[in-house]
Amino acid sequence: MRKSFAPPRTPGRPGTPDLLSGRTVTSSFSAEWLRGDPRALAFLPDRFRHKSARAEAVAAAASRTVSPALLEALVARNTRLAPNPARERNLELLSRPGTVAVVTGQQVGLFLGPLFTIYKAASAIVAARTLAEETGRPCVPVFWLQTEDHDLPEIDHCFVPRGTGTPLRLSLELSDAATSRIPVAHRHLDEGVTRALAALKAELGTQPHAGEHLELLERAYRPEATLADAFAEVLASVFADEGLVFLDPRDPRVSPFAAPIHRRALEEAAAISTALASQGSALSEAGFSEQVHIRPGSPLGFFSPDGLEGARYRLDPAASPGTWSLVGHPDNRFVTTAELLTWLEREPLRFTTSALLRPILQDTLLPTAAYVGGPGEIAYFAQLAPLYAHVGLPMPLIVPRARFRVLDDRTRGLLEKLGLSPDEATAPRDELLARLAAQAAGEGFDPPEAVEARLMGTLAPELARLGQCMAALDPSFAHAIERTEESVRTALSRLVAKYGRALGQRDQVTLERLDRLRAYLAPEGTPQERFYGLPYYACRFGARAFTRMVLEACEPFSGSLKDLRP
Repeated sequence: MRKSFAPPRTPGRPGTPDLLSGRTVTSSFSAEWLRGDPRALAFLPDRFRHKSARAEAVAAAASRTVSPALLEALVARNTRLAPNPARERNLELLSRPGTVAVVTGQQVGLFLGPLFTIYKAASAIVAARTLAEETGRPCVPVFWLQTEDHDLPEIDHCFVPRGTGTPLRLSLELSDAATSRIPVAHRHLDEGVTRALAALKAELGTQPHAGEHLELLERAYRPEATLADAFAEVLASVFADEGLVFLDPRDPRVSPFAAPIHRRALEEAAAISTALASQGSALSEAGFSEQVHIRPGSPLGFFSPDGLEGARYRLDPAASPGTWSLVGHPDNRFVTTAELLTWLEREPLRFTTSALLRPILQDTLLPTAAYVGGPGEIAYFAQLAPLYAHVGLPMPLIVPRARFRVLDDRTRGLLEKLGLSPDEATAPRDELLARLAAQAAGEGFDPPEAVEARLMGTLAPELARLGQCMAALDPSFAHAIERTEESVRTALSRLVAKYGRALGQRDQVTLERLDRLRAYLAPEGTPQERFYGLPYYACRFGARAFTRMVLEACEPFSGSLKDLRP
């Protein structure tokens, strides 16, 4: 029986929008959820925190099995990687009834993309170990290669920190990156990767462990290789001892298993989108925004009309019943439901999932006990309860990935010279610069915050006194006082900021050190783990040594930020 679509509704306060990884997400949902805010827990319970709930999730997943045909496809895909006893053991475990999976995944970025790819994989491995220890059931870490997407500008580059403070950007330089709609599974690296590797070698070639890691990258990232194959080869090597298993949804042997999901999404699109829209409204009422916008009647999928490796287009209902528009198609093409169902029968690889449909495919294919995700993924799982209920699947545990900040010797040296803690170093640049400059300037230059406090401390009591005197004569005068005080505070803040910048410019050495430090910890205002890739850290400390440090530092079911000191 189909379950109710009714979403949880709780009173709440307004949320604040934020940007993560280039996409609009709720600034507060994942943070409030991790803090245990009842508003967030009404949409996504924090079952990952409770041992009994973890055991229930494992037991529910253990009732499902990997079909022999899917297991055969998984074995074939993983056999393309270097032989690995740990991975072969995990594949054998997946053939046994009662084995469960901890899944994570990521787009297949250049040179593994941002550092959080490593943190995700490590989090899944550690969570799988912990669930196995807690329940006595075999638990296998699985990495979902997100190869269905077509957004090349998100994945065609990698950043490397440099001592100058200006990061090095490496790119595939694909001419059609901004306009391509072809799933990245079918994109070859081409000659741009040769130039990117040469730039990487020129920058990092003298580092202690550069030879080993650059050799691995050169073996995997060949011009004729695909983004997906190169990514999987390097990540498999980095986590060889842990036996990470890989699943690629663009594998032709996997696509038949996706066909029933796409069929149902098409045939029940109206009911599904209505339920998801209701959930979105409830999120909004609670003070959160939708991670993924719901379009009325959308089947949550994409279709490639020109072939398996052709451009993909989102399906939206057209004015004529039983007809769908291919959103963004240069010829404004339409397709009927009958045509789509025929193609789905013949060539299911013409269909790809959206962010909201992918988890349903994942948990239909695998006995998923837990999914390890980042802030954005946590936010869209908050939307998914109605969809899981509709298809009759239990939602797995949603587990926050580990978060790390790497403080290498260079970063630690800069922190020590500037007298800052890592947390203090992430404050606004002007504020930090003014504080540091005031400390070094000696007598005669007070810190900016002290100047602002003194000036406001003189004016505020006078304004309050004036307001009290005028209250009896003109009750509206209090509002004028409030507006004046607000204007004065704004003007003073601007003045003090200028004062701080002037102090900061007096010490060029401090300025340069601060900029280098911030480039290591928060390049371009972005958390380090979302910006820099693995190559710098692998070449300096060794890929295996670095990932071992990450694995040892992972606290299962935590999600808190930790500092790594290699």
